[in-house]
Amino acid sequence: MPPTPPPSRRFHFSTGEMEPALREEAWREIAHRYVDFRPAPGAPLDAEMTILDSAACALGITRSSAYEMRTGRRRPHTEDMVVLSLMQSGDLLPQAFPRKSAGALSLCAPNEECWFRWGQGARQVFLTLPRLDVHAALGHEPATLLVTAHCALAPALASQMNHVALLLRQPGRVDDAELAGLLDATRALALLALRNLGRQGRAADLPDLVESLHAGRRAAALRFMDLHAHRHELDVAAIAQGAGCSRSRLYEAFAEQGQSVMDTLREMRLQRALRLIEQNPRLHVGVVAWRCGFADPSSFSKLFRARFEYTPSEWRHKTLAVG
Repeated sequence: MPPTPPPSRRFHFSTGEMEPALREEAWREIAHRYVDFRPAPGAPLDAEMTILDSAACALGITRSSAYEMRTGRRRPHTEDMVVLSLMQSGDLLPQAFPRKSAGALSLCAPNEECWFRWGQGARQVFLTLPRLDVHAALGHEPATLLVTAHCALAPALASQMNHVALLLRQPGRVDDAELAGLLDATRALALLALRNLGRQGRAADLPDLVESLHAGRRAAALRFMDLHAHRHELDVAAIAQGAGCSRSRLYEAFAEQGQSVMDTLREMRLQRALRLIEQNPRLHVGVVAWRCGFADPSSFSKLFRARFEYTPSEWRHKTLAVG
């Protein structure tokens, strides 16, 4: 049985809920405790942040008015963490690499001297990881760099971070246990991406971390399958390539949780078909099958009935009767 993810907690903060005279100091304590932070001149501080936190990591979403941040002042605990930051909108001018805009993923080591200038209304998703975990994944001391340009798994990690961010913005859409699982999967995928980044250019592969890398491989595969489940030709080889690993490693990652790759893909497609029928009950069954990755409507109907005890047509009529 796979280990239970550590429990997570959700917090939300907004400067709009603070006294204007106290906002800057309060926001510094909440969001920028370990760095030097100052709002841009003439730009009233307007920011909000939601954090999903566990004992292993934290994922947050932020929006802010323009500000400047400086790292490397050796404040308490700055050496204990590393931050992966994904821009969702707006832009950032960092000292360490060219301007960062929407879709860019970067690694920031707060103990390293650097400055960052955030544009007005910038939005980001960030993932905070223990420095020792990142060091073990990379195989060397972490440094501030643009991950997007150097890591093959950056798109999968960015998609995963965006997915969790979307759920965080919709309280109650998923329960606490599912959120904790998503956070743990994001952490595993991030460590796998950093490991792949660290071994680039090395003749020998880095040894596995103390913990299994299969969780990251599975998270990467699930995110890839979710994005490409509509492709009828999708197979294990393509999924393994999308997850940045070999087919044997991919099989092992799913077997560790008593699952198979293609069974998981089939279940994902069937659940997608079920939702599509419920949302659009007048869609033709063949259209539903095609959109959900099933090339043969007849086989799709048999699989659907075996899974849900109704054919797609029967489920459609059932949905229309209820509606």
